[in-house]
Amino acid sequence: MEYLALNNGVRMPLVGFGTWTLRGETGKRCILDALETGYRLLDTAQMYENEGIGLAAPQIGVNKKIVVIDIPGDDDVQGKNQLILINPKILKREGELVESQEGCLSVPGYQDTVMRYPKVSVSYQDLEGKPQEMLDVEGLLAICLQHETDHLDGVVFVDKLSRLKQSRLQKKYSKILKDLHKGN
Repeated sequence: MEYLALNNGVRMPLVGFGTWTLRGETGKRCILDALETGYRLLDTAQMYENEGIGLAAPQIGVNKKIVVIDIPGDDDVQGKNQLILINPKILKREGELVESQEGCLSVPGYQDTVMRYPKVSVSYQDLEGKPQEMLDVEGLLAICLQHETDHLDGVVFVDKLSRLKQSRLQKKYSKILKDLHKGN
C-alpha cells in the first residue's frame, strides 16, 4: 500500500485504483469534521511531491465531501491559491467538451486524455460553513473541479476512458498488485 506523507510526519494510506472506497458515494458531514479533514488534505506533502493540484477526501480513505485544490500561480509556485471546498456541487457545465490530459494520485504513473467541459459553476461551503459559489470558472481550475468532485461521486478519471483502455489499465495494476503480494 502506498502512503501519503503529511508535513507533520504522519503517514496516511493512499487509496489506489481498484479500491472499493474510491467507488462509494460520500456523505455530507459537519463543518468541524470537514475543517479537520480539509487541513489534513492540505497537509499532504504527497500531493505536492507528485505535482498534484487537487485531492479529495476519499483518496485518503475519508468518506467526506471535501476537496482541496492548489493550482500554481503565474510564477508556477503552489501554496498561494489553496482552496478547501466542503460539499462542492457542480451547478452548471458549459461549452463543448475539450480534451484534458489528466493523471491522479490514486492511479500513480498513469496519464491519459479525457473529455471535460471548459467552464463550470460550483457551489460549496467554506471553512466557516458559509455557502459560496464560483461562477463561470474556466481553464485548469474548471478541469480540476470536475476531476475532484468526480471522486466524491465514486468516479475516477479512468472511468471516462474507453473499455479497451480501462481493461489494459486494470491488467497492468492487477500485475503490479500481484507482484507486491509476492514480495510480502
